[in-house]
Amino acid sequence: MLDKLAARLRDMGRRAAPAPSARPAMLDQYVHAVPGAQHALDVFKGEWWSTLPPPCNGLAAGQLPLFADTRMTWAIETLGGVAGSSVLELGPLEGGHTYMLEQAGAQSIVAIEASTKAFLKCLVVKEVIGLRRAHFMLGDFEAYLRASPARFDCAIASGVVYHVRNPVELIHNLARAADRVFIWTHYFDPARLEAIEHMRHRFGGGSHAAEHAGFRHTLHRYDYGDFLDTTRFAGGSEEYSHWLSRDDLLGALRHAGFAEITIGQEEPGHTNGPCISLVARKTS
Repeated sequence: MLDKLAARLRDMGRRAAPAPSARPAMLDQYVHAVPGAQHALDVFKGEWWSTLPPPCNGLAAGQLPLFADTRMTWAIETLGGVAGSSVLELGPLEGGHTYMLEQAGAQSIVAIEASTKAFLKCLVVKEVIGLRRAHFMLGDFEAYLRASPARFDCAIASGVVYHVRNPVELIHNLARAADRVFIWTHYFDPARLEAIEHMRHRFGGGSHAAEHAGFRHTLHRYDYGDFLDTTRFAGGSEEYSHWLSRDDLLGALRHAGFAEITIGQEEPGHTNGPCISLVARKTS
């Protein structure tokens, strides 16, 4: 009788014992290894675009050489150098061009990024490679420019003009911020875009006439579509943007006061649509 009672009590104890709890997900945010730069980069593991410059090029990040970008090398030279200059940079992405500007001697760089993820990646890069004269700001550079900030010696607008809805307004506002501007952008060419399978359907929203500050132009709607479903999306802050034709792009720059335009590398057959590099200057 006592043996049966003891067995019953043991069974009750086993049934009452709580199941082992799963490890709280919160603890996965902690790093237990020796501190190192790779841990910081791994916060965004698999989401980097850029490979880092020496001596950090042994760290695992992305594949694109944006910290040694020939477009920016040309831009700095064509701008007449940036040593001792104040620079406004729009959309720094991962800080590659910011790094090149600092290496070229820029006195200060204000880099404005609207994507929270890209902004945090820039802060990681700033710490890992030791940027000292760059200040990254989280927010909308269009709103920043509309607020009439202090002027800069030059501005960098690489990969941003085709990601906004009002590109001509952006160009005019850049003209109020700086007398020298570098732009790299895609532009609208219907025949060439129609020939690119993954691009042709993105312009189904059509085109419409527009005017800004007296400059008449045509806006061509570009829809991001399924690009928005990827963790590596690096476009604008809305579901669509507007592209300009090459003629309207150059016309808008001249209308904004940039009388001298130097064309750099141009790729009409680029895999994502025709693109152009240019430096625009106001003349006294």
